[in-house]
Amino acid sequence: MIVPELPDYLTSLGGGEYKGLIIALFTVTAGLSRPFSGKLADTIGRIPVMIIGAVVCFVVGILYPMFNTVWAFFLLRLLHGFSTGFKPTGTAAYIADIVPANRRGEAMGIGGIFGSAGMALGPYFGPKIAQAYSIEWMFYTSSIIAILSVLILIGMKESLPNKIKFNTGLLRIRKDEIIEARVFSPSIVFILTAFSFGAVLTLIPDLTMSVGFSPENKGIFFTVFVVASLFIRFLAGKASDKFGRVIVLKIAALSIAIADIVLAYAHDKTMLIIGGILFGIAVGMNTPTLYAWTVDLAIDKFRGKALATMYIALEIGIGAGAFFGGLIYSNEMTNMRNAFFTCAALSLLALLYLNFGIGPINKFLSKRISDENS
Repeated sequence: MIVPELPDYLTSLGGGEYKGLIIALFTVTAGLSRPFSGKLADTIGRIPVMIIGAVVCFVVGILYPMFNTVWAFFLLRLLHGFSTGFKPTGTAAYIADIVPANRRGEAMGIGGIFGSAGMALGPYFGPKIAQAYSIEWMFYTSSIIAILSVLILIGMKESLPNKIKFNTGLLRIRKDEIIEARVFSPSIVFILTAFSFGAVLTLIPDLTMSVGFSPENKGIFFTVFVVASLFIRFLAGKASDKFGRVIVLKIAALSIAIADIVLAYAHDKTMLIIGGILFGIAVGMNTPTLYAWTVDLAIDKFRGKALATMYIALEIGIGAGAFFGGLIYSNEMTNMRNAFFTCAALSLLALLYLNFGIGPINKFLSKRISDENS
C-alpha cells in the first residue's frame, strides 16, 4: 500500500537522492531478524511469530506521519523491516506443517495467491487514498489492515508440536542457528533473482510517471504485476510437484531476465504494462517453487530455520537490488536502462547456477553435513 508513495514522500522530506535506501534499509532489519524468527518459530510456535510481525507493521504505520525528517523516516524503515522478518517466516512454516509433501508446491502457490492479492490491492488503493485524503491517512489505513491480520490469527490452532514457553535465552543466537546449510541452493537462486524485485520496487514508481501515468496511478505496475502472478502461481506450484522444482525455476529465471530487458526499453505505457505482466508471470513461477524446494530440503525440526535462511537470501537480493539499482539510476532516467540490464544479467547467472552449479554444491554440502554429524 505505501511503497508507490514512498519515493515522492522521501523527496518531499528532502531526501530524493536516497531513494535506493527506502527498500534497502527495510530489508536489512528483515534479514537480521530472520535467525530470531526462525528459532522462535521452531520453539514457541508459528502463530506467535506471525503476531509479532503484524503488530510491528501496525505500530510503524501509525508512526510514519509523526516522523517527518529524512533520518527519522529511515529509522522507521529499519523498524518496519521486522514485520517482514517475522510474519512470512511463521506463515510459510505453518503452511508447510499442515499440507502433505506431495502437494507442497501447490500449497505454496495457493498461499502465494492470497499474499499476491494483498500486494495487488495495496499499490492500487494506496496512491488513491493518498490523493483523495492525505498520505497520513494512507499510513493509518495500512496500520488498520495490518492489525486485522492479527485478529484472523486468534482462532487458529498452533501447528508446531511440543512448543515451549518463551524465555529470554531463546534470543541468544548461536552461529549454527543462523544459516541452514541444506537450503543453500534455493537461497543462492533467490539472491540472484530477487535482485530484480528490489530494483523494481525502487525504480518503477519513477518509470511509471516518466511514461505518462498520472500520480494516482503510479501503483498500476504493481497491480498488473501481481494480478499476472496470481494466475501462474497455482499452476507453477502444481507443475513443480509433478515435473520437479529445478525445471520450473530455470524457466522462471529466464523469464525474469526477459522481463528486465522489456522494462529496460519501456518508453510508453504499453511496454510498461507488458513488462509488468511478464515480470508477474516470472515471479509467480519463481517464488512458490523456491519455497517448496526449501521445505523439501529441510528436516522437520529445523523447518523454521530453513525458511528463515531462504528469507535472509530474499532480503539480501531485494536489498542489493534496491540499493544498487538506485545507485545506478541516481535519479537520472538515462541510467534506468543500465539498472535493468544489471538485473537481467544476475537472473541469467541464476539460470547458469541451476544448470551447472547444483551438483558440485550438493556434493560439498553432503560431505560437510556428514562430517558435522560424525
